[in-house]
Amino acid sequence: MTSINISIKKEAYEFLKNLKTKEKSFSEVILSFKNEHKDIMRFFGVLKSIDWGEKEKNMQHFRDSFNKRLG
Repeated sequence: MTSINISIKKEAYEFLKNLKTKEKSFSEVILSFKNEHKDIMRFFGVLKSIDWGEKEKNMQHFRDSFNKRLG
């Protein structure tokens, strides 16, 4: 394994240090973000076929109805 030294801000170091455990190295903590990013990518574009104008109209109708009931 090749080691490379990097420089990061103290805030970034503290963030990583809080995620690190005895069993996990800093490298493993950083690489876990890579895996999480891939998991999130599968959701990209899922909502593109939704008619957001219609959704907004429905929400406005719901809000109006709710406000009427509150009086």
